[in-house]
Amino acid sequence: MTRSGLTFEIEKDFQFEAAHYFGHADANDLFKKIHGHSFKGTVRIEGDAQEEKGWIRDLWKIDKIISEVIKPLDHSVLNEIDGLEQPALEQIALWIFERLDPLLPGLSCVEIGRPSCGERARARRS
Repeated sequence: MTRSGLTFEIEKDFQFEAAHYFGHADANDLFKKIHGHSFKGTVRIEGDAQEEKGWIRDLWKIDKIISEVIKPLDHSVLNEIDGLEQPALEQIALWIFERLDPLLPGLSCVEIGRPSCGERARARRS
């Protein structure tokens, strides 16, 4: 279905609301206090299109999988979630990537950001 040497990339966006704080010694006083963000993210999957369908994966099914994985993050204090005791953007991206990886063949990247701050980080397969 694809031309030789070409592969497809598809992306699905998601979002959640959560609070966090940073307890390390050099954290700015503002960030030591619990505060919240609207987090937005993107999941990228790479691969060849399925012959019979013409797509890598059904985006609707991908959305359901992502929703289940991020459900524990939504409206939570991230520091209270196992593996996110220091919830920097990099660690949130990694946490999501590790949970999606066995569920989404071809997963290549998870990006997470705080749009109101203009910040984002990616966990990417190397």
